[in-house]
Amino acid sequence: MASMGLSIEEQKAVDRFRKDVVEPSQTRLVILDFWAEWCGPCKALTPVLEKVAGEYAGKGVVLAKINVDEEQFIAAQFQVRSIPTVYAMFQGQPIADLTNARSESQLKAILDQLLAQLPVEGGAADGAGAPQGPSPEELAQFVKIGEEALSAGDAQRAASIFAQITEFAEGNAPAHAGLVRALVQLGEIDQARQVMDVIDSDPRLASDAAIAPARSALELAGERVDDSELASLRAAAEADPANMDAGLAYAEAAFAAGHRDAAADTLLAMIAADREWNEGAARAKLLKIFEATGLEDEWVVGVRRRLSRVLFG
Repeated sequence: MASMGLSIEEQKAVDRFRKDVVEPSQTRLVILDFWAEWCGPCKALTPVLEKVAGEYAGKGVVLAKINVDEEQFIAAQFQVRSIPTVYAMFQGQPIADLTNARSESQLKAILDQLLAQLPVEGGAADGAGAPQGPSPEELAQFVKIGEEALSAGDAQRAASIFAQITEFAEGNAPAHAGLVRALVQLGEIDQARQVMDVIDSDPRLASDAAIAPARSALELAGERVDDSELASLRAAAEADPANMDAGLAYAEAAFAAGHRDAAADTLLAMIAADREWNEGAARAKLLKIFEATGLEDEWVVGVRRRLSRVLFG
């Protein structure tokens, strides 16, 4: 892709594309997916691409996603006129149009055909025997995709992605942590505890900093109550806003039940009223909610701004 005469932003886009697509494609087969948040067919195709890319990672296949709204210059270079548009890339060049391969079987059939013909690292043509597992970079990419799904509220897809990663890499702490958090969001608390038991059985996993948010999520989930008790806690908190104990009990139960806006509103009101109450218990609980949800989550970013306004005016 030529870079002469480009603006600074266009050059940055080219640099990102080289790093994320062109460089990996020198030795791997890259599935390049052009998509957008508003595109319904893209959302339907995404799980198929992620699942197949995960299964074929050991054969040298990598998934790269280009958001056409954020990377308009790159999309224009590929003359993308509709989405989803999907290409197979090798050594910096598109070698096959995968757009019409909408099922797992169709996509796998094309990939098998390409891998048999290309000197892809880890593929059938490299003569290396048993296929290699995904590289650390590829695993990090899949973890990122899982986190994006979790942040978007698609806990089911996130759990599937994280579970696949843990199969490839049993020592991958971010994937184990993501799986626990996804299961908690799905209400599968027993399964989340089982995953945490696996984590705790491995000292290196258990001591990894990435596990802390998962522990917080599981701890907060333990405060879940039934609907009638939640209603009672809410009534008690609303009847006497000065009763900090009642407010904290409701906020804990509300977050565990998935009502995170109500939990945040209650805790922020408590902090505004008396930030030092019970050694800053309301703020500590809100920070634990941030940790459990993920500090980069858009909801957390928004509530953190509100907390800053409460604390610093």
